[in-house]
Amino acid sequence: MSRYASFASLVAITATMMATPAFANDAPAADRDGGSPTGAAKPESLHTRQSSEIVVTAPFQRDRLDILSGVSVVQGAELTQALRPTIGETLARTPGVSATSFGPNASRPVLRGLQGERVRILTDGIGSIDVSNTSVDHAVVVNPLLADRIEVLRGPSTLMFGSSAIGGVVNVIDKRIPRVVPDEAIHVDMIGTYGSAANERSGAGAVDVPLGDKFVVHADGSYLKTGNLRIGNYVLSRRARATALANAGTETPEQLNEGIDFAENAQLRGKLPNSQSKTWTAGVGAALITDTGNLGVSYSHYDSLYGVPDRYAIRPGEEQEGPRLSLAQDRVDLRAEVETGGGLLKSIRARAGYATYRHFELEENGDVGTAFYNKGLEGRVELVQSDRGAWKGASGVQYFSRDFNVVGDEAFLPRNSTEQFGIFTLQQLDYGKLKFEGGARFEHTSLIAKPLPDQPQFFQGQRKFDAFSGSLGASYAIANGWRLGVNASRTTRAPSAEELFANGPHAGTQAFEIGNPDFKKERAWGVEAILRGKGQGYSLEASAFYNWFSNFIYESLTGDVEDGLPVFQSNQAKARYYGFEVQGSLDLAKLGEMTLTADGLADYVHAQITEAGPAPRIPPLRVAGGLQLSGKNLDVRGEVEWNDGQKRVAAFETPTDSFTLVNAQLNIRPWGNERPLSFALSANNIFDVDARRHASFLKDFAPLAGRDFRITARASF
Repeated sequence: MSRYASFASLVAITATMMATPAFANDAPAADRDGGSPTGAAKPESLHTRQSSEIVVTAPFQRDRLDILSGVSVVQGAELTQALRPTIGETLARTPGVSATSFGPNASRPVLRGLQGERVRILTDGIGSIDVSNTSVDHAVVVNPLLADRIEVLRGPSTLMFGSSAIGGVVNVIDKRIPRVVPDEAIHVDMIGTYGSAANERSGAGAVDVPLGDKFVVHADGSYLKTGNLRIGNYVLSRRARATALANAGTETPEQLNEGIDFAENAQLRGKLPNSQSKTWTAGVGAALITDTGNLGVSYSHYDSLYGVPDRYAIRPGEEQEGPRLSLAQDRVDLRAEVETGGGLLKSIRARAGYATYRHFELEENGDVGTAFYNKGLEGRVELVQSDRGAWKGASGVQYFSRDFNVVGDEAFLPRNSTEQFGIFTLQQLDYGKLKFEGGARFEHTSLIAKPLPDQPQFFQGQRKFDAFSGSLGASYAIANGWRLGVNASRTTRAPSAEELFANGPHAGTQAFEIGNPDFKKERAWGVEAILRGKGQGYSLEASAFYNWFSNFIYESLTGDVEDGLPVFQSNQAKARYYGFEVQGSLDLAKLGEMTLTADGLADYVHAQITEAGPAPRIPPLRVAGGLQLSGKNLDVRGEVEWNDGQKRVAAFETPTDSFTLVNAQLNIRPWGNERPLSFALSANNIFDVDARRHASFLKDFAPLAGRDFRITARASF
């Protein structure tokens, strides 16, 4: 705890010293560039929202047209319609994004076929400080209900957030630390949702109260409760059902004693057992805000109890478990910024977060089977340069520390700690038609395994890694509103503690997981080309990427069985990932005061591990399109999403069938955009199809939701 306390004290003292000069100014806060460590400008009031064309996950704001890689911004009505209990499902319709879909309660985003350690999930620029990277059955401690906007970013800017962002960054931006002094005596934001598929009932509210013209206090809370998820057909996939029926009557005595019946498992349908959940959150924050600086802190608590869908036994000897997870996190955050008045630096920013986390994997009788404990600290300081003609940029330092322990009969990791220190820079040259951008990062990582004396199976010792990553890109305005760009990157990632030290059974994934403490650094060369354009009534964005990995870390099925579970061994090899994303929209007609628009997207990833075959859990080709009629008070939309079957599978995978989802949406704004009250209604998977994402570890045992009717009301006053 000493290093946590000392670093937190250092950040707090630094932030206070930085912000002190700003608080002498009595002028009200003004709308300007760079109102947060992630570059979010402060809006004129809490009723206004940033344009979706502006990307704030960087030290300085940029238009999407200028960014040299794929980027998505989800906010406003689009975010309200997309909201689901998990961040993975909320973003699953975003170009280039799939989801791990380990049941309806644990789903992380999958970016361009990469997941887990290669995708960073951030809350306002700081990691979620949980153990969702450890396993797909562990939920991300980020509440989409409280999100103001979500940005998905790849390319040079991701180097600011760590080498583990090689796949990309998902930044969830909320208002728990206020950014603006409300105009009203009290400002209230509220949202409530009902979803029929899981009898989902959720609500969230936030209150901001100004105390004078520079100080704001904030409070928020949310509640979510769901039942077992309604599905379109059978629980088991077509191939898993065939296997179960073929093996009917061959159950072992141990399986029969546990009540396992292959034929009965094959006939399960209608509801996804053990997929219920209950989650509540509460938070408070406060900020001192002037026209030249701000200082804010917040505290939040997250509490969840959710079920992990059973991985049903379909072969002799297989175990069958469906644990529930009881999860809690307490977190403290700090954000500070001061404008220096020009000269060498434009502003200095600090951001830090500290959290204690635990979750229990509960047996059917309620006993704790395995306990996970995590304490983490992350902090960063950014120095934003004053603009020098065409040149702008920012540099900074980042520190991350984690103490992690797994206790219980199924502890698959020893006690371990990770400490990481990084130095980064992002620079841009803007000559109008021609723009250049480059980023660089040096990172030192230390990982220590400290098993208990009665755990001789685990590695004991320390691994240290020094990693350098860099990127360089350029773009050119080929016509008015059109820009063509290309960037190249060289990234290096240190293996995680899970990839190095795992050696034991994990009930959540129904696998005996084995890492390798001798792993080398994972390296990758990448290149991406992107074309963006927009004009009167149309927009288009297309990107193509290719990544060459060396020492790529992946898992393979050995064929052995330990503790009744199949053994998955982590390995390293060369790998190639390439693919594309394209999205666009076109106004087709004006119907009175309403506009008819067509839009569509497509994305694809091809991944191959040298001498091992296809990489596991790679999303197949996806194509989606929609028609929307939009007006001041009403939006009506219909859409179709087709997902191809995935036949390119790793040795331990089964193929996934194609599926087509048909959805309809209705957005109602009774008083237009001037009065922020809206209703979002939707019918999803209208034809109740059996849909399974290939990126899901549990796809053969946990399909997506069947027909789901949803209504969401959002108000701000």
